[in-house]
Amino acid sequence: MDTDRLVGRLLRVHGRTYAEEAGITLHDQPAPLYRLLVLTVLLSVRIRAGTATAAARELWAAGLRTPRAMAASAWRERVDALGRARYVRYDESTATALGEGARVVLDRFHGDLRRLRTEAAGDTAALRALVREVPRIGPVGADIFCREAQAVWPEVRPFFDARSRAAAGDLGLPTTPAGLAELVPGDDLARLAAALVRVSLTKDAVRELRDA
Repeated sequence: MDTDRLVGRLLRVHGRTYAEEAGITLHDQPAPLYRLLVLTVLLSVRIRAGTATAAARELWAAGLRTPRAMAASAWRERVDALGRARYVRYDESTATALGEGARVVLDRFHGDLRRLRTEAAGDTAALRALVREVPRIGPVGADIFCREAQAVWPEVRPFFDARSRAAAGDLGLPTTPAGLAELVPGDDLARLAAALVRVSLTKDAVRELRDA
């Protein structure tokens, strides 16, 4: 299969961002950016991505869509929402982290993560460091946030973390961000990064794509 066909199939089969799966219509606005941050927190532990996105949807359904609503919510309310998604083992510690993180967003960024973008001033390393000020988010979480945020923050592009680059190599695709950026339009880079991560987590996905 030539590269164009492979990339086309990769996007068709696996090219759904995790924000989309969690019900986030991502825009450069405070509420959806905060929901992306919450999703990042949920994905930052050893738990299935589908469980994390389901937990995010339960939090949205409970009305916890802004840092102010999250900070004002009861710890038990957050635990119960996570429990409904079977986000087990990490439900109590994550409920605590979400409450603390909401206060960080309110105090540090005045409730608006566009301030984080402004402070980073186009420096992805600075952006990753700023995101890591939020409880529970470490290097992997910072990668997740940047991978998804590049959909609406062009200065982050092209962002491909180690996992997505490794999957690209398994598929015979370029393994550098610059090389991968040549394969799709800029607006599709977040989808391509997510697709590569999904392939890395899906048994036999590489073989099935290459054999199709």
